[in-house]
Amino acid sequence: MPIAIKAENLSKAYRLGEIGTGTLQSDFKRWYAKTRGREDPFLKIGETNDRSVKGESDVVWSLKDISFEIEQGDAVGIIGKNGAGKSTLLKILSRVTSPTTGKITGNGRVASLLEVGTGFHPDLTGRENVYLNGAILGMRKKEITRKFDEIVAFAGVERYIDTPVKRYSSGMYVRLAFAVAAHLESEILIVDEVLAVGDAEFQKKCLGKMNEVSKGEGRTVLFVSHNMAAVKTLCDKGMVLEYGNLKFNGNAINAVTVYLKGDAETRNRKLFGSEYDTDIFNLHEITLNAKDESPDTALDEYHEIDVNIKIDIKKDAERLHVTLVLNNEQGEPIFTFSHISADLKLMNGYNHLLCQLPKGFLNIGSYYLSFYLIQDARKAVFSEKDIMSFDVQEGQRNVGSWMGREPGLIKPIFDWQLINKKIEIPRS
Repeated sequence: MPIAIKAENLSKAYRLGEIGTGTLQSDFKRWYAKTRGREDPFLKIGETNDRSVKGESDVVWSLKDISFEIEQGDAVGIIGKNGAGKSTLLKILSRVTSPTTGKITGNGRVASLLEVGTGFHPDLTGRENVYLNGAILGMRKKEITRKFDEIVAFAGVERYIDTPVKRYSSGMYVRLAFAVAAHLESEILIVDEVLAVGDAEFQKKCLGKMNEVSKGEGRTVLFVSHNMAAVKTLCDKGMVLEYGNLKFNGNAINAVTVYLKGDAETRNRKLFGSEYDTDIFNLHEITLNAKDESPDTALDEYHEIDVNIKIDIKKDAERLHVTLVLNNEQGEPIFTFSHISADLKLMNGYNHLLCQLPKGFLNIGSYYLSFYLIQDARKAVFSEKDIMSFDVQEGQRNVGSWMGREPGLIKPIFDWQLINKKIEIPRS
């Protein structure tokens, strides 16, 4: 197959701290904000490749010596934790920014959906933005007109198509933006994880369209997502980024396994560094151990499992609560649990939360915990997917019982009774 995208020794560096914005107007806004004691509006210019380490240099590498080839018609999932360099890579591929070193070559027009609003002018109507995006892609007006009705129908915004998009909700915005990117005739479609803005029905619709674009039309799709099930369903190839480096490039299912497992052995205890110390909280550790056993004891399916969270809350404890999501090996959520269901409230200062999972509840396999600190029961002030992993092993069974993993995500032990009293059935 012909090569759609080729990257050779691709690197991107950012300089931390205050630098010129490039325009006199923006520099004035920065100066004015500083004199008023407000946050610098242009401070956030990049991401460090490892947030857990305080570096000595003011230059950080968001990407470092990335090389790969993507063939025409491939559907490639790009996965990695926050700060791994995924969005930076997509911006380079979309020509939004230039690499610091290395080069990239592409074969065909690129349609990108990097974040809500990219490429849309807020004062223009939905109709005008469709034509604007098509013109940016190099399409003629006749080509755009031919696709226009299909785009509007897919987005479901026909009633508001002549309304300025600045009045759209974030969901409407992303529906139209995705419809434009997917339907206009580009050879390469690049989609960052903005689909999280849409509802479940539209996400399913988008995944179906991307599958059609890749497998049905032979166009190349690059898809960044934290939804491992979607990556495995849509993509045939996968790339795993870690701290700006290309950790894995190959089969999509293997890429998901590498991302979820990591290099380190699965452990029941994880200590956290400076990246989990903010002005709101300081997360010290999360430990899972079999009840009355040390964290070094293997967890098996018949153990009660204690989940321990040790965290300092620095302010506004009454507004905060911890939520955990348990995911399976495919990255699919099994269930969510939080201390607010037991009416336990955090306190300012040190908190040790203990949650007990009943014995026989978790099936044999590997599990991944995601951590959320929620404010006012609706806003996540911090979140980290797959913050740690652990294994549940096969336990001691009675002779003659089933050996090995049983079907199902969980394996609860219910209360069974055998009632031998004979019931007399009256005859008519």
